[in-house]
Amino acid sequence: MEPAISVRGLRKSFGDQVVLDGLDLTVPEGSVFALLGPNGSGKTTTVDILSTLTPADAGQVRVAGFDVAREARSVRGAIAVTGQFTAVDNLLTGAENLRLVADLLHLGRTKGAARAADLLERFDLVEAATAHPSTYSGGMRRKLDLAMGLMGEPRIVFLDEPTTGLDPRSRRAVWDVVRGLVADGVTVLLTTQYLEEADQLADRIGVLDGGRLVAEGTATELKRQVPGASVRLLFADRRPLDEAARLFPSAAVDADALALDVPSDGGVRALKDVLARLDDAAIEVADLTLQIPDLDDVFLALTGRPTPEEVPS
Repeated sequence: MEPAISVRGLRKSFGDQVVLDGLDLTVPEGSVFALLGPNGSGKTTTVDILSTLTPADAGQVRVAGFDVAREARSVRGAIAVTGQFTAVDNLLTGAENLRLVADLLHLGRTKGAARAADLLERFDLVEAATAHPSTYSGGMRRKLDLAMGLMGEPRIVFLDEPTTGLDPRSRRAVWDVVRGLVADGVTVLLTTQYLEEADQLADRIGVLDGGRLVAEGTATELKRQVPGASVRLLFADRRPLDEAARLFPSAAVDADALALDVPSDGGVRALKDVLARLDDAAIEVADLTLQIPDLDDVFLALTGRPTPEEVPS
């Protein structure tokens, strides 16, 4: 099956500034792919090219089975794009915003009204349908913006930092919407500055830096690329702690907590090995936890920068 998005050797410059430098990317159908990267890494430019808003300088790009350069009209018919800022009209009600999009898509009065009603219910906006978006919360405005993009029943949705500026509750409401889209078979490409967002939503994550994809994988795979994983063993008293410390001489001892941190790659095989050695030595363990680096650690290790949300404005 052809992937929903296929990118090979994508290049884009603005004057002397190289924004994308040979980007390769594959996104399977019905999945969420998150692009992470510092400001200026090329995330938004990637979305603009994939959605036909900006031409590429070089490379092969296919979206929904269509060549972006030669079949732009077909690409546009298969996608929806939600940018960093909502595109709702404050002079129209929520329902009128949706009907306006239906008219632009030539859906017809009956089909457009039915589609609008379905989306208002799906996004929990029925009670706010007759109100103007200027009275909406940030989360409600974002949901209406997403609903407008879904009027044409797209196969692929591009979300460019969709929860920027939202409070935690509104952000989680948008996450629920994204999960619902994927459950319906829609493919989502998401750019975000929030690592928790990528961790929660994405099947695969790509870290973009300097116009290149410097790492790609599941959240767990990326975390395992960064040194610092360990198995933390907790003991009931000092005797088994001392015995375990002799068994694992490279481990760090926390005498106050009666804990031992055994270096690990975070994998199942390594955990089984630790447990087997403890069992062979008849050392009783009160509890254990697997500690692996989080995405903040991954981001810092791969880009040499703190995560975007930690950078002072």
